[in-house]
Amino acid sequence: MDGNELKQIRVSLRLTQEEFAHRLGVTLCTVNRWENNRTMPSRLAKKQIQQLEKEEKLSRIDCDN
Repeated sequence: MDGNELKQIRVSLRLTQEEFAHRLGVTLCTVNRWENNRTMPSRLAKKQIQQLEKEEKLSRIDCDN
């Protein structure tokens, strides 16, 4: 999971970096560093990102019905 992929996920979730950081329990600086490939998310953070993505997709499906 590189910075471009992380940014695509965040944008597809319609979240700002600040909102994304808050939902994951990390700082805005951390999200910025991930997206700029200065650091990479830990395994735990990757799992949280995948879970957030899954939850958001499910909630959109529920809203469409």
